[in-house]
Amino acid sequence: MKVNITETILRDANQSLIATRMPFSDFEEILETLDQAGYYSLECWGGATFDSCLRYLDEDPWERLRKIKSKVKNTKLQMLFRGQNILGYKHYPDDVVRKFVAHAAKNGIDIFRIFDALNDFRNIETAVDEVKKQGKHAQGCICYTTSPIHNLEKYAAMGKQLEKMGVHSICIKDMAGIMGPQEAYDLVKALKESVKLPVYLHTHSTTGLGPITYAKAIEAGCDGIDTAISSFSGGTSQPPTETMNYAIKQMGYETSLNEKTLKKINDYFKTLRTGYISSGLMDPFVMGTETDALVYQVPGGMLSNLISQLKAQNAIDKLEEVLEETPRVRKDMGYPPLVTPMSQMVGVQAATNVLSGERYKTISKEIKSYVKGEYGQAPGEIDSELMKKVLGDEKPMTHRFADDMEPAFEKTKKELQGIARNDEDVLSYIAFPQIAETFFKKREESESKTVNYTITRK
Repeated sequence: MKVNITETILRDANQSLIATRMPFSDFEEILETLDQAGYYSLECWGGATFDSCLRYLDEDPWERLRKIKSKVKNTKLQMLFRGQNILGYKHYPDDVVRKFVAHAAKNGIDIFRIFDALNDFRNIETAVDEVKKQGKHAQGCICYTTSPIHNLEKYAAMGKQLEKMGVHSICIKDMAGIMGPQEAYDLVKALKESVKLPVYLHTHSTTGLGPITYAKAIEAGCDGIDTAISSFSGGTSQPPTETMNYAIKQMGYETSLNEKTLKKINDYFKTLRTGYISSGLMDPFVMGTETDALVYQVPGGMLSNLISQLKAQNAIDKLEEVLEETPRVRKDMGYPPLVTPMSQMVGVQAATNVLSGERYKTISKEIKSYVKGEYGQAPGEIDSELMKKVLGDEKPMTHRFADDMEPAFEKTKKELQGIARNDEDVLSYIAFPQIAETFFKKREESESKTVNYTITRK
């Protein structure tokens, strides 16, 4: 049996360890080597890469994708797509979701890993349908979490739902690294018995469980895993590619990976890592093992956000209280999995509850929208007091929120005449209006400087 390996260095490893601050110029010259390593796919786009390119790196994310595609000819390119949220933190209308998928496919994405933070699959149907129309691979996700209402039967039923929807494969997405080896074995086995689709597993090394969890998942028939080249592995990133490759082969499976090529890739990124550490971009905190996540279920990215939020308010001494409050808020909200945007919403509310000295004295607008049903169906029951505080006598919506949304693409395209150069610019603007506008202005300024410089030189 062959185990497929997806390399995360260009997306999740870089997102987890250095907040997605790796510019294209830092990895451009290693792309052709990555392409020769024998990976099943390279995860290189989606998640926070889009936002980060526009906001911090002054890069056009679409151009970045095209440049990667021009150098990676043999290996499939993969992205993380947040269903109806696309790459942002709110829901977008169906026409925008379809346009985004179509343009991502046209620019080079082969595999779309699509998830909804609440496992409300009504919120991924449009994206899955469009990926299939574009002739690309639609991978449906089950966001993994543990709670009194989550069990094997429920996850197996989710697998059947995804299969019925027509996805090409299923990914178990363990964003907090809290899945233990036995849980992985049991869940993969349950899914393989309930569906006829390939099953992939994504986890993080946050709690230190990652490698053993992967090994047991593979024993149960898992078809593929996500790893990070060793210099960017561990901590809040994924388990190391070379280590897992070694272990998997020793277990009697094939991987297609070439060890000599992996060494070249790691040597390259090792140098980059040294630079990121000395510049302070890579914080030693995110490189450690955080077993508290097993208790609080707080993913690595959420933990670093909480820490910076509390530091900004001179309240870092309240961290333990906030961590204890987080599972309580999650319970009140009906046990949503802690993945973007739910992790940020629950974390901010827990911090607000602690810092204000009174639970739900102030409720964020996102939590209000969640209680109203705008993000989808809560996995469990929302606390009745919280419901009453937010809704009064109103009833939460039971239909899909995107059904109420007007098409937005053509309308926005007209509004951006003279500002947006193409459809990709329009999509960037819809996803992140202010950030995209600032980026467009900077791009104009930079190009006019280049033109002036060339004229002067002549």
